Amino acid sequence: MQWFVFALFTGVAVLSVLWPLVRTPRGLSHSAIDVAFYKDQLAAIDRDAAGGLVATTDAEGAKAEAARRLLAAADSPRSSPAATEGRAARYAGIGVAVFVPVAALGLYAFVGHPDFPDLPLSARLSEPPGRMDLMAAIAKIEAHLAQDPDDGRGYEVLAPVYMRLGRYDDAVKASEAALRLNGETPERLARLGEALVDAAGGEVTAQARHEFEAASAKDPALPLARFYLGLAAAQDGDAARAREIWETLLKDAPAGAPWIATVRQQLVALSSAPSQAGETDGAPPAGPAANPALAAKIQSMSGAAQSSAIQGMVDNLAARLAQNGQDVEGWLRLVRAYSVLHEDEKAKSALNDARRNLAGDPAAAARIEALARELGLEG
Repeated sequence: MQWFVFALFTGVAVLSVLWPLVRTPRGLSHSAIDVAFYKDQLAAIDRDAAGGLVATTDAEGAKAEAARRLLAAADSPRSSPAATEGRAARYAGIGVAVFVPVAALGLYAFVGHPDFPDLPLSARLSEPPGRMDLMAAIAKIEAHLAQDPDDGRGYEVLAPVYMRLGRYDDAVKASEAALRLNGETPERLARLGEALVDAAGGEVTAQARHEFEAASAKDPALPLARFYLGLAAAQDGDAARAREIWETLLKDAPAGAPWIATVRQQLVALSSAPSQAGETDGAPPAGPAANPALAAKIQSMSGAAQSSAIQGMVDNLAARLAQNGQDVEGWLRLVRAYSVLHEDEKAKSALNDARRNLAGDPAAAARIEALARELGLEG
């Protein structure tokens, strides 16, 4: 079918060139021009004689001479330039009709590859990212997935890209789709857990913990799952367990592993974190401050992407607290976040919501009031 289309296009191209060449010119021959000239001269002599401008004898002599030249011009065998040009055009047309298809086929035979198969989506997605504009590539893959929502490979490619852009909710959805369509592996489970942590502002939620535990059950040596299980223990206040997990992870780390520095930072934060009322000594707070990997991601983003990522985490935290208002640490982080973002009205609203939800917990309510005084939001 495609060769028929190519032949049709070639024929149209050749015809568009030939049409002006093969048309017969409409110009007059030299003989026709001469005959017309002498006929007009005879008519002029008759007009001059009738008007008395020329003597009768002179008029007859002039007419005889003009008639002689008229007969000579009518008998002239000269060919017209139009006829000559017509023959040249036909020769050129024949040349074009032969040369254009032969040249096109020869060039395609030299540089073309008709035996190459179509390039499937999976192969196109494997191209180095530098070869195409990132946002254009994302839009193209998203459009493809809208038409073919069961392409698990597309979701698996998009998930880490969304993570780099700070689109953590989209990363969670893409990771869930990749896990559902491509099957469970330790790596996919751990990547989904990481997306859930980033979407929650650095907190290892119950769902994220479940994914890490499932990944670790399949592959106990998987570093990503072990790291976040240590973070979960630290956030639970079990500093000893977190330290044990991370120190063992460092011992098992291959030389030059890129995540070694992050684990060491976590151990430093674990040792230097001040104790707080009602918490086990050494337990670091939840959120980006306790997750250098997440903090590094946010710091490496451009201004717009960074703002979007931070705002997304704050919105996710607010939504979670609307479902479970008994999390005093969450309320403290939310109020501080609004204060840092200079959204004082939202900070005051969050304080009022926290007071209402924690009214039955005097210790938690005291911490909320202390934060309000610290930030100058007592009113």
